[in-house]
Amino acid sequence: MDKLSRTTALLFAAACGLAVANVYYAQPLLHTMGDDLHIPAPSLGIIVTITQTGYALGLLLLLPLGDLLNRRKLIVTQLILAVIALLVVSRAPSKIPFLGGMAAVGLLAVVTQTLVAYAATLAAPEERGRISGLVTSGVVLGILLARTVSGVLADLAGWRAVYGFSALLMLITAVMLYRVLPRQDPEKTTLRYPQLLLSVFQLFIQEPVLRVRAMLALFIFAAFSVLWSSLVLPLSAPPYGFTPAVIGLFGLIGVAGALGAARAGKLADKGRGQWTTGMALALLFLSWIPLGFATSSLTALIAGIILLDLAVQAVHVTNQSMLYSIRPEARNRMVAGYMLFYSIGSGIGSIAATTVYAYAGWTAVCILGAAISLLGLLFWAVTLPRKKSNTFTVAYQK
Repeated sequence: MDKLSRTTALLFAAACGLAVANVYYAQPLLHTMGDDLHIPAPSLGIIVTITQTGYALGLLLLLPLGDLLNRRKLIVTQLILAVIALLVVSRAPSKIPFLGGMAAVGLLAVVTQTLVAYAATLAAPEERGRISGLVTSGVVLGILLARTVSGVLADLAGWRAVYGFSALLMLITAVMLYRVLPRQDPEKTTLRYPQLLLSVFQLFIQEPVLRVRAMLALFIFAAFSVLWSSLVLPLSAPPYGFTPAVIGLFGLIGVAGALGAARAGKLADKGRGQWTTGMALALLFLSWIPLGFATSSLTALIAGIILLDLAVQAVHVTNQSMLYSIRPEARNRMVAGYMLFYSIGSGIGSIAATTVYAYAGWTAVCILGAAISLLGLLFWAVTLPRKKSNTFTVAYQK
């Protein structure tokens, strides 16, 4: 495969969506899972947080292997192991094996980022932003539609069926990718594994673009997780009292974010990455205004979800496009460092949101989300390069 065709890019996008969905299936099912496994309501956020913790470990320990090992074998192996982890979750008799299985699911879901980085490697340089946007759109759709799928399946056959069904999908995906992925990899490193892991942290010292964009990832995905980890709580309570299937349908509203993701990649290809970032971060902050009225107006909730998802994914795609334009031999490690901050932000947002909701209600959750979003906007403004002659600016403005 000399370059990534559109058909293959779509397959990458579909595989990414199915893999990343495993991290998000639980969000509309938190109450149902908690009742079945005897997890108290204020602690429900631990389900999402422990999955994100596993994801963070996978980013640090597994994702850098894409710069060292044959990616075809690595991707297929991780998918097969994900099948096993999903089956453990679906059959878990109590809280401890369930949480262990969820941690493993998160750990192995990093195959998504290996696929995204691989797509950027195979894409032509002038199409890298567009291809990254297309594949990331699959990730966004997987994140959002996961809630819809899990809600519907849980209503029909129980929450455990969700993970059994996903195990089947992962097995099919592994077979398809084994047949399509190229046998040989370009741009491999000669570092040993310990050196490879150490180099992830060294890249933060060497690449200012990575430092800034990783912090932005922490802010935007903390805000994203504040919404989606806690939204199930007011929607399942009076006056709404929605079932998991209905709550899951709200994920469909955020599909606008996937559409914005592809567009943001094209803008980054044209050198408009900084403009896109600033506009999207401002939109993220403003999205919490309609979200604040969610308990009394579904129209306001829908508007807020569209704005928030569009903003988050626009920044995310722009971040990735900027990172993929530098250090091609370290692309997986760059993504590992970047996504590590994504996972930290997601975990913090999840546990903070469910805790705040339990003690102070939905308005306090929205204030929390708005504060995180504002911090992200201020951080971007403070770190915005000022002098075009600066080496950091040359790399950062691309």
